[in-house]
Amino acid sequence: MRRGPRRWLLRLAALAGLLALAFAAWLWWDMREWRPDEALYPEQGALTPANGADIKFPTLRAVGAQFVYLPLVDDLATRGGMSFSDRFQRARAAGLQVGVVLNFDPCAPADFQSGAFAQMVPRDPGLLPPAIGLNRLADECAPNVSDAAVESELMTLINQIETHSGKPVILKLGRAFQERHRTATALARDLWLMRDRARPDYAGRPWLLWSANSQLISEASEEPIEWVVVQK
Repeated sequence: MRRGPRRWLLRLAALAGLLALAFAAWLWWDMREWRPDEALYPEQGALTPANGADIKFPTLRAVGAQFVYLPLVDDLATRGGMSFSDRFQRARAAGLQVGVVLNFDPCAPADFQSGAFAQMVPRDPGLLPPAIGLNRLADECAPNVSDAAVESELMTLINQIETHSGKPVILKLGRAFQERHRTATALARDLWLMRDRARPDYAGRPWLLWSANSQLISEASEEPIEWVVVQK
């Protein structure tokens, strides 16, 4: 008599596991092409991969992107793929608004990073405001870099990038960096936050840009792209 209830519990647990797997599979499949409603977010665009994968910028525009941000990557790091300069020229030729993301390295001096930006990104009032990606922490820097030093170098980098571009930067702020440095509170700059499907709230104040799908599958790219929307 005791085996009956136990058997039913095992069956229910197995069924719950199957339902969880089915939901996860559906969510993965749905997220491949999911984008926020254009009625809510009429301005939408993309951040291209940093690995040099081929991007069809006219196709990207045709599928709904009005703007594109390009990660600033040394052309040698693309391993024979599409270089930064190629992407920059082709994106503009496709009629997309173009911006550049410089991913902040807490282990490197600000002067070195801003110098690379100034060398590769033209002074052009037609460009979108530059973005600084804040994801990497200083935990693996050698020699060690204090939090205070990271924050000081970041402020120097911001000033240098803004001087070059003539526009305030946007901070593409990761959750871990925000939790460590409280950047959203310390720096009065527009924010670019990241969270798949659900609106991000970890900065504690409103954001301008939202990476709503980090792995969007599109015929515009050989690799998944990061889909970005603007909040008005």
